[in-house]
Amino acid sequence: MGVTHILFFVIAAAAPLTAIVGAAPLAYSIGNGAGAPMGYVIAGLIYLLFSVGFTAMSRHVGSAGAFYAFVSKGLGSRWALAAGAMTLLTYYAIQIAIYAFFGIVIAGLLEPLGLPLPWWAAALICVILVDLCGRRQIEFSGWILGICMLCEIVVLMVLNLLILAQGGPEGISATSFLPSVGFSAGIGVSLLFAVASFLGFEATVIFAEEAKRPRRTIPMATYLAVICITLFYAFSAWCMVIAYGPSNIRDAATADSSDLFVNTAHALGGSLLSTTMSALLVTSLFACILSFHNTISRYLFAGGREAVLPKALAQVHPHFGSTHTANRVQSLSVALIIGLCALFRIDPYATVYSFMAALSALGVLSVQILVGISILRYFARTPHDTTLWQRVIAPVVALIGLIIVLLLALSNLPMLTGATNVAVILLLPAAVIGTGLMGWGYAVYLSRRDPARYDALGTSFLSIAGASHD
Repeated sequence: MGVTHILFFVIAAAAPLTAIVGAAPLAYSIGNGAGAPMGYVIAGLIYLLFSVGFTAMSRHVGSAGAFYAFVSKGLGSRWALAAGAMTLLTYYAIQIAIYAFFGIVIAGLLEPLGLPLPWWAAALICVILVDLCGRRQIEFSGWILGICMLCEIVVLMVLNLLILAQGGPEGISATSFLPSVGFSAGIGVSLLFAVASFLGFEATVIFAEEAKRPRRTIPMATYLAVICITLFYAFSAWCMVIAYGPSNIRDAATADSSDLFVNTAHALGGSLLSTTMSALLVTSLFACILSFHNTISRYLFAGGREAVLPKALAQVHPHFGSTHTANRVQSLSVALIIGLCALFRIDPYATVYSFMAALSALGVLSVQILVGISILRYFARTPHDTTLWQRVIAPVVALIGLIIVLLLALSNLPMLTGATNVAVILLLPAAVIGTGLMGWGYAVYLSRRDPARYDALGTSFLSIAGASHD
């Protein structure tokens, strides 16, 4: 794959339309109001700094295991298995959350047409379609994600341009980016929603072994992905502030949080634009699920190749060259979870979506912090040809930023989950910590019962610098 295909995967995982339509109104209403666009800028800066050390180290860690591989090289196998376990939990959680949201949206669209369909049935149909796509060559999924992503961007840009042409009740201004507005009360909440928009950006390194000229392709795709996500989200969030005015956006979003963007599109562009946006929300969710599906499959594939998971997961399809066994196992496990949710009649939004989304936020931040520490330790031992900026300054600043965001996430768990019971809320960080301890414990078990297998962990990673396709 080239830069374009990889870029499609990363931005599709961010789900532009889903992220903006679903999260931005909440950032306006319970976050810092008109200053919400600043959250995307801050999150983008954190991940740009993180990408400096991340891409520098990626030249020496080329693996489908991505974060697992980084932690293995920097902190050793015990921490790597802990990070790998937490990463799998994180991406399974976000995928389950999006499947639930997809089911809710489809059920809502079909109900007025007299076609009642349970959310879980729609989700299971989606599982089948995603499985079929994941079985094909990775380029096939890349084109699907790219087409969906481009359509999402086009419809949002049309709305943005209509807003700017109309001017808004208070005119066009940069009020959202003033320090007094951008850093006002509630910035922490807005920052959490913004950080969630970057979930999946590690896909650049995950596909290193399938990339053309990875030493050039991976860093370029990573920086472009972060910059594009930052600029597009901040711009779209700012345009909606203009549409209602900085002094009115909070009230407007509070009164119409679920349909703020669709109703604005209808008011400015008519039913054609609003209907198109509603339809593309479905494709946005599908593209997001497909991207995370491919990401999880490659984690399972890496685990099979490392022999920490069944070796059968490392099988490659003889014709398509895809990670088809890991793909099928992942599809079946997701279908099982959705089936259990349906069997026990668990609320798809209040419980499945909200709790899984919060769990994924805690998990990904925890793993990224471990990766940040791994980058610092790796370059402290073997600086290679890096600069002080690449191996120390940028990674340290990014690490501080990630820790602050994690603390904000922990302090805002009641808001993220909608739960008031302290014991229930604490289940989320306990799940992340417990999963990490399980990974760590398994590593300890291997080191004592099968030292040769333990010592071999990490040796299957290909170095991009020496890969034959470089």
